[in-house]
Amino acid sequence: MPESRRSAGAALAVPAWVWLLLFFVAPVAMVVWFSFGYKPGVFGTHANDILSFDRYLEAVSPTFFATFANTLWVGVIGTVLCFLIGAPVAYWMAFKVKPQRRGLLIALVLVPFWTNFLVRTIGWQVILAPEGWLSALLQGIGVLDGPLELLYTRTAVVIGVVYNYLPLMILPLFVAFDRVGPALREASKDLGAGKATTFFRVTLPLSQPGIIAGVLLVFIPLMGDYITATVLGGAKGNMVGQLVASQFQTAQNWALGSAMAVLLMLVIMVTIGVAAVLIWLIALPFRHRNRLTLGADGGTPKTDAAPAAAAEVTT
Repeated sequence: MPESRRSAGAALAVPAWVWLLLFFVAPVAMVVWFSFGYKPGVFGTHANDILSFDRYLEAVSPTFFATFANTLWVGVIGTVLCFLIGAPVAYWMAFKVKPQRRGLLIALVLVPFWTNFLVRTIGWQVILAPEGWLSALLQGIGVLDGPLELLYTRTAVVIGVVYNYLPLMILPLFVAFDRVGPALREASKDLGAGKATTFFRVTLPLSQPGIIAGVLLVFIPLMGDYITATVLGGAKGNMVGQLVASQFQTAQNWALGSAMAVLLMLVIMVTIGVAAVLIWLIALPFRHRNRLTLGADGGTPKTDAAPAAAAEVTT
């Protein structure tokens, strides 16, 4: 590539780098700096003349550890449920629905996003209330003997986050499934593979980028969500986002709130890293079995797998 074109490309990236520095690097660096400080008296918010890790020790104390564990539980369960619900929907939209109707279905998936996040969550508060229509319906058909006791529990928070973040899982999965195309799936079937084998050996591996994108789009904002927990969770559904907000807005202890925010970011990164390693280890035997290499002379293909698998095509 000529030097002039390389310089022009670097110049075009300058606005993006400036945006990243101003609205990501600088705020995160400020939060990290505040986390090493302390609260100077009743009316002060933060001071950094004496640096220490005391706020981190305070943030992981038993008082707040249960909230971190509850946040991680809600985040993992919510993400798994979004995938289990969103994957069949995305698969159906990509392979079973006629192309001319997919635009309408995508619009229907996005309809909840046209309503304010808080309003959508309050709507679930109305539905799950003991005196709501769902409680009356379940009592009317004999499922419940008394009012529905679901509001202000951790289950209510999970229901709310699954509803709020499900479109963020469906859309990348739909794009990934749609890009697989019918040719490879038809080739798999022509070679004798059944529907399940075609899905797990062809469709699912080729959809990995969409699956990873969907999981990240749901898990990361879900872990920091505090609106859903505040509206639907109450005392039983506390999440770290609520604690961080309360430290900044109510307790005016910016140092402790910053330490909690930093720990939340670390928990998210560690969880993603552990999940990536586990998925890599689980998929390792399948990758080894599917490995197909050409001989040094470019002739007969060689494979590390059993002879019966020698005819398989690398996916």
